[in-house]
Amino acid sequence: MASQIDLHCHTTASDGALAPEALIDRAIGRNIETLAITDHDTMAGYRQVADYAKERGLNLIPGIELSSQWRGMGIHVVGLGMDPTHPVIVEAERMQTEVRRERAHTIAQRLEKKLQREIDFSAVEALAGGEVGRPHFAQYMVEQGMVPDRKTAFTKYLGAGKIGDVKSGWPEMETVVKWIIESGGQAVLAHPHHYKLTRTKLLDCVAAFQHAGGQAMEICCGLMDRNQSGQLKKIAQYEGLLGSCGSDFHGPNKFGLDLGVMPPFPKSDEVLGVWTNF
Repeated sequence: MASQIDLHCHTTASDGALAPEALIDRAIGRNIETLAITDHDTMAGYRQVADYAKERGLNLIPGIELSSQWRGMGIHVVGLGMDPTHPVIVEAERMQTEVRRERAHTIAQRLEKKLQREIDFSAVEALAGGEVGRPHFAQYMVEQGMVPDRKTAFTKYLGAGKIGDVKSGWPEMETVVKWIIESGGQAVLAHPHHYKLTRTKLLDCVAAFQHAGGQAMEICCGLMDRNQSGQLKKIAQYEGLLGSCGSDFHGPNKFGLDLGVMPPFPKSDEVLGVWTNF
């Protein structure tokens, strides 16, 4: 179901397929009224099109998706509504960029050892056109004939728990939540269903997130099913969290995921939307 609000999507400033301006055009074409560009560890895409979105009448909320870890596992936290000029978020972006670059080199080294083949890092950088992430390695591996498709690249080498899944270096979840809050924003626990946690562990994660100052969690995200959305809604209600929604759109794909595609958001008397604060 298409929503008029999408608070989680990506551009070429991180690992998305569309340039920021093209993403704005697509959002308007899909009748989205409120959008947040949440590129991984950077607000560059938002800054590039903030004025353009305003000119076109789109309510563009400042956003970012920060990488972190909790109990040694990777957790993503979306920040919404930060002051993009605040020194805390600017410094956070610088530090995350440094970690991301070191991480990319580690991934390349691990893949070389596993595959017994050289990884041309400059070629991966060229594919990225900016900061290198796992999707760029996947694309490189396909083009070099190392794997038949991107799905195989993640299933065998780059997905959770695989050789290319490098978590070391990311700050603790508590730290990135504080960055967001200190920059005037609200912290949102991103796509909780992706982490494959038991209910008990997910509740522990939510509790730690709240203790750090987190205010919301995504309860309607992309192609998750209604059962997953319903379970997350109950957790948000029980814990007193605001709800957020987003497609996590990275670019057109064969599965039908697009901007605004997500399960329907609950009624406001069930869970209050985080966007009501902007």
